[in-house]
Amino acid sequence: MAKKSMIAKDLKRKKMIEKYAAKRAELKAAGDQEALQKLPRNSSPTRHKNRDNFDGRPRGYMRRFGMSRITFRIKASKGEIPGVTKSSW
Repeated sequence: MAKKSMIAKDLKRKKMIEKYAAKRAELKAAGDQEALQKLPRNSSPTRHKNRDNFDGRPRGYMRRFGMSRITFRIKASKGEIPGVTKSSW
């Protein structure tokens, strides 16, 4: 489980990215690099980190399911993820 502060910080970044998205796109189209540098650092989309929706784990993230590999394995074993079955051969 990730620290609550890290999860909160990442949510804050996500909100800031959405807030400045239009302005950032406008400045990029105009080619105004100086104005882009004056925007807050956390408004850049590259600063966002994909995290598990359930426990906030940053590593082993699976985009298709929005969770880490560990959470995915637990939920898939319980049958809580539709369309996912345990393979056997």
